[in-house]
Amino acid sequence: MFNVTETAQSQVAEYFKENELKPIRVFLHQGCGGPQIALAVDEKRDDDSIYEFAGVEYVIEKDFLNHAQPIKVDFQAMTGFTVTSNLQLSPGGGCGGCGSSDSCCS
Repeated sequence: MFNVTETAQSQVAEYFKENELKPIRVFLHQGCGGPQIALAVDEKRDDDSIYEFAGVEYVIEKDFLNHAQPIKVDFQAMTGFTVTSNLQLSPGGGCGGCGSSDSCCS
């Protein structure tokens, strides 16, 4: 199961008023703050599940969706987009720290 709140749909629609309409990928991103579910403009792939809300396609790799569902995309004025799921993500960084010589962020 996958859902995009009406508030998030409205914010995505605002973005595409000035940008070319393309699918939005929901994916697991490994960054300095640890793993998190993220959003990015992307292309469809053969192994994706595709959902449409308010004329915008959201694509999610089928294997990831099976592990993470239900997934919900929301938007709050103070924090921006949030993506929640049943996936248990380990907190903490995945590298030596931003700005250090062994940083994954430099």
